[in-house]
Parts: sequence; C-alpha cells; structure tokens
Amino acid sequence: MHTLTRTTVVTADPDAVWQLIGTFGGLADWHPLLPPSVIEDGADPETPGAVQAFSVNGQVVIRERLLEKDDARRTIRYTIQESAVPVSDYVATLSVHPHHAGAEIHWTATYEAAPALVPDIEKHFGDTIYTTGLNALKERFAGPA
Repeated sequence: MHTLTRTTVVTADPDAVWQLIGTFGGLADWHPLLPPSVIEDGADPETPGAVQAFSVNGQVVIRERLLEKDDARRTIRYTIQESAVPVSDYVATLSVHPHHAGAEIHWTATYEAAPALVPDIEKHFGDTIYTTGLNALKERFAGPA
C-alpha cells in the first residue's frame, strides 16, 4: 500500500474553505485543471455511493465514488472506480482543519500500484492534481497584497 499526501495552509476560516471545497462533484468550481464532472444516475452528490464522472472531449477519463462526506469534520472520502491510471484500491481524503493562520487543507490517498509506477503516480496525482488544486486554493484565499 502506498500513501500520497499534500497539504497547504490558507488564511481563511475553515468553514469558509469547506463551503467551497466540501461538495462532491464540485472540484471544477475551484480546481483549475479539472473539467466539470457529472453526477451519474441523478444521485445526490451528498450521499455516499454517488458517482462523479469527469470527461474530456466527450470521453469519460475517470469515475469516482463518494465513500463518506462529513460536514462536521469537514471531510470527504472517495475512491476511484474507473481510470486510465494504473492504480487499485485508491481511497482519497480531502479535509479542512483549523490552523493558527486560518485553515490547513489535507489531500491524501492510499493506493496499490506496481512499485515502478509509483513515481509517475506521485507526479500525476500528488504534484499535478493535488498540489495544483491546493495552490489554487492558497491563491484564492490569500489576503490583500
């Protein structure tokens, strides 16, 4: 089992951050690299079991299933149900925690993959997806210059 973790601190109230990022199916609202997703079968995006599909040029590139959403703990857990990326047992958690400077955002995942593929998976998910999204949040919640 491999673990991937990226974090950042933003100068904003944790509840304000959660208001923006705490919606399953709402990643494209704040993440600059991700296309809008569609919640399949008219499911409630707040209910575990809901599946979101991301498409590029009409082709589904990844499907994720909501495992848990806890507004009180400001946590979303989801799993990849279908992806071109060669991982299995992928479970990610996006969470917001109080921090003396505002809010600390954690984006973590555990997954199985061939050891030779781990550096590429770290780069794809960790550096490209997670870090880019976290940097966008940091910029969005930055105080006046």
